[in-house]
Amino acid sequence: MERTSRKENKLLNRVEIGFQWKHDGKSTPSRKEVMDLVATLEPGCKTDLIVVKDCKTRFGQPLTTGMAFIYGDEESMKVEPEYIHKRHEPFRSTSAKEDTPTESNESDDSSNDDGGEQ
Repeated sequence: MERTSRKENKLLNRVEIGFQWKHDGKSTPSRKEVMDLVATLEPGCKTDLIVVKDCKTRFGQPLTTGMAFIYGDEESMKVEPEYIHKRHEPFRSTSAKEDTPTESNESDDSSNDDGGEQ
C-alpha cells in the first residue's frame, strides 16, 4: 500500500490519508484489510479510530484507491454520520461494541409504547 497524500486536520482532530493499493493476483481487499494496512502507514494509531471512505477499485485493474481518516479520540469521531459508524461496527474492539447494545435497548423500549393514549 502506498500513501498518496497526508493532511493533518486539527479542527476535526484527525489525519486524512489518501492511499493507493496494487493487489496483483488477489481479489478486492476487504475494509478490514484496508484498515489494518492504514494502521501501518500511521504509527501509533488505533484501528478503532480509523474510518475508511471513498474506497474504489478500478474495473479490470488490481488497483484500489481511497481515503482513510484517523481520529485522535472517540469524541472526535462523532462528526461522522451514523451509517459510517454502523459500517465500521464489526471491526471495532469490544469496548466500542458495548456502547451499541445500550442504544438498541433504548430504542426497543420506545417501540413498546403503543401511542394509543394521549
